[in-house]
Amino acid sequence: MKLAVSGKGGVGKSTLAAALALLMARDGARVLAVDADPDANLASALGIPARDQALIVPISHQKMLIEERTGAKVKQYGQMFKLNPEVSDIADGFAYNYAGVSLLVLGAVDEGGSGCACPENVLIRALVTDLVLFKDDVLVMDMEAGVEHLGRATAKGVDAMIVVVEPGQNSVDCALRVIRMANEIGLDRLLFVANKVENDDDEAFIRMALQGHDLIGVVPYAPAIRRNDRDGVSVLDGLDDRLMGVFVGILGCLRRLSEGSLL
Repeated sequence: MKLAVSGKGGVGKSTLAAALALLMARDGARVLAVDADPDANLASALGIPARDQALIVPISHQKMLIEERTGAKVKQYGQMFKLNPEVSDIADGFAYNYAGVSLLVLGAVDEGGSGCACPENVLIRALVTDLVLFKDDVLVMDMEAGVEHLGRATAKGVDAMIVVVEPGQNSVDCALRVIRMANEIGLDRLLFVANKVENDDDEAFIRMALQGHDLIGVVPYAPAIRRNDRDGVSVLDGLDDRLMGVFVGILGCLRRLSEGSLL
């Protein structure tokens, strides 16, 4: 199963991505979690201790790796470099393993914009393509608020993009932009999860805004999740049966859809 998780910053993308990754790892799957959001929070949501997070160097900051694979110097423009660098071994060599999940942090490209034709960006795009199209592991990608890392070819390998939406107009507007961007690259397997829902009115607001789209789960506003973030433990740590059941139910829905070839 290859999943991308998107949505407005702060809506709980990392929370959902981490929960799905940890649950599948507990079931015995080989899980690769990729933090593709420049505001990287997936390591924290997985429960990786802060001291260990400090040791994780994003791929975009791996200067020696970038220069070796692309044949170009970082931050020097007007160069010739490889547009199809070798990347097949990067996940095994640079992922951080924790609780049965292998985490790979992509990081942000510092200069030229996220769409620049620079060695860092070329390596990251090639890496994402390899992970989506050629790796057998379960893949969960915590995306930025869009589809920046996915091209048309890569989109065909993603089983679904899950868009996380909270009860607010800015979040809904972002979700609608993601829908448009996804459609532009041919990624029409879009699913939605409502998060931070406090009451029936919140849920009704999201359902009304997303009419015609599949809502596969409703995660209530939960002080326990906020506490886990504060305490630096995994998103699933100490959750009660009801809240844990919400995440298990979302994963179950994804599996049923996959088995039914509906994704």
